[in-house]
Amino acid sequence: MTVEPVAFSDDLASVFQKPVVPRHLAVIMDGNGRWARTRGLPRVEGHQAGAQTVRRVTEACCELGIEFLTVYAFSTENWKRPKEEVSALFGLLEHFLNQELPSLQSNNVRLQAIGRLHELPSNAQRALQETIRQTETNTGLTLILALNYSGRAELEDAIREICKSVANKRLQPGEFTQEHLRQHLYTSQWPDPDLLIRTSGEMRLSNFLLWQLSYTELYVTPKLWPDFTKLDLLEAIEEFQRRQRRYGGI
Repeated sequence: MTVEPVAFSDDLASVFQKPVVPRHLAVIMDGNGRWARTRGLPRVEGHQAGAQTVRRVTEACCELGIEFLTVYAFSTENWKRPKEEVSALFGLLEHFLNQELPSLQSNNVRLQAIGRLHELPSNAQRALQETIRQTETNTGLTLILALNYSGRAELEDAIREICKSVANKRLQPGEFTQEHLRQHLYTSQWPDPDLLIRTSGEMRLSNFLLWQLSYTELYVTPKLWPDFTKLDLLEAIEEFQRRQRRYGGI
């Protein structure tokens, strides 16, 4: 994951001149299967091409000074896909982690993950835990993989823990606030996303970060994820910079 200069047109140079870039960028990486199908390729080749896009976008985020990048890599619903595809996806995850570790280190990227990680295949769990361990002291971009993730499952897990606190009398029901819930989310240690990018033109959240995206700016592009470039990222950020974030105010 060698960092190379981002090529951008003159009209996008303003992205670097404005003081506001998203602190936290979230991405729904959609379209790998369609990308492969339109080329007459197996779906797994679309996922392999998508992994290369993760590298490109991560590099660009490092250059732009974005602090957090969360990518929706595997949802709880994805277990419904053919067994061969699911197996190939986790094999690709292991390969990606092993291959990219040296570059993550050299570029000061810290890897984290959210979701019901204990349900992942054991080999994938080991590779993930080892990469997280080896990058835990890095201080640059935090790359967060959402794996076996569901926004509803995240809220279910958070509420279950809060119920335990009430049952053990560590928390009175009347004392409960939104902050208690936030503290039990998988993402409690990070700020909510400022910008969500969804590729492939679909207009839905697909059960992704349902609590955290309440005030996030949304950007949808028809580009399929393997075709998404650094220039596309810059265009999304330029659009973000034109938005006025009111958070319900005037």
